Amino acid sequence: MYDEITMQKSTFVPVVSLITFTGFLDTHLLIPVMSLFASGLGMDVGVVGVIVGLYSIVNTPANIVFGRLVDRFGAKRLLILGLVLDAISMFLYTLVSLPWHLGLVRILHGFSGGIVGPSSMSAMMTTRDGRSHSRTMAAYGMALAAATLVGYGLGGVLASWSGYDSVFLTGGGLLIAGLVLAFFLPGHKPGFLPTQTREKTWTKTAGLLRRRTLIGPYATVFAQYFSLGGVVTLLPLHVRNLGLEAVHTGISMAAFSVMFLLIQIPVSRMRNGYDKSLLTITGILLGIVALLLLPLAEEFAFIALCMGSYGISHGLMFPSISATVAENTAPEERGLGTGIFHALLTGGVAAGAPIMGWTGGYIGLEWGLAASSGLLVMALVAIIVTRTGHSE
Repeated sequence: MYDEITMQKSTFVPVVSLITFTGFLDTHLLIPVMSLFASGLGMDVGVVGVIVGLYSIVNTPANIVFGRLVDRFGAKRLLILGLVLDAISMFLYTLVSLPWHLGLVRILHGFSGGIVGPSSMSAMMTTRDGRSHSRTMAAYGMALAAATLVGYGLGGVLASWSGYDSVFLTGGGLLIAGLVLAFFLPGHKPGFLPTQTREKTWTKTAGLLRRRTLIGPYATVFAQYFSLGGVVTLLPLHVRNLGLEAVHTGISMAAFSVMFLLIQIPVSRMRNGYDKSLLTITGILLGIVALLLLPLAEEFAFIALCMGSYGISHGLMFPSISATVAENTAPEERGLGTGIFHALLTGGVAAGAPIMGWTGGYIGLEWGLAASSGLLVMALVAIIVTRTGHSE
């Protein structure tokens, strides 16, 4: 067992934020180009879908397994390992020449991403620099939002200007920079538990998923990213049907990412003692409204406004639910708690994209976009039912 460590130097939270940014940027750099890269190897559409999805298939359970290992061996060690494997994965993409090569690299990349997620989030929770969990998790959320914003834009630009290898090498180089920073993080005492008190990973996972104070946050993060998977799949098709260009989709997604990032600045400055569940409920309601209005949009400005509002909803939800996870997990189980969080995040996108894509094809794109808000409604119910009062 170990006590939570509060950092004395104000640089630690910014450093962990930079490491988090580099640790997630590689994944977002690949999102605009991976399907094109795979099809360039001669794969048909079905195989391309499998290749793209391999990352999430591996990453989702890996988050839980390595989250538990964070509890045993400490966040710093696992974070360094994850960044090393992530960088290796990015450089291996440059050597791919056959479809099965790409499949193996995607598996390794998903595996390594499952280490970076829970270890970076756990590191942020334990290097709090005297701040509240809400402030540190807002910094973490801003790092993720920045990685999304920069990755979506930079990946496509690099591929257009100088080819796919430039995307892979840029991502790998930035991961090495993050790796160097990770070595300067203070080590935290690993959470070794006596053998007789250890629980099997899946038993402990089930216990955390049933914990009343965590049901709402876990339901919300899955619903939040399930809806995002639906939007990412259906919005480009909706925009095309309106006679608009792909650039309009890109700007709309940029509006989402910018507002996701910016709204967390005032959230991070909120005083201790505010009701996190109330902020989460506000974010969920705003997300539901934005998704219901989005299919009604026929003008680009309205689409951008809806996506900006959707980004604000994410920016309200993310620091609130991640801080709630931090406050309701003991230090020795925080790695697993964050691993579950990232597994639900990844799994939400992985499930939302195909399910809502199929739904949109069956009932229409507009109805599909609106239906993407369905799980947010269920998360809202979970938050309200399990709400136990104000969190610190």
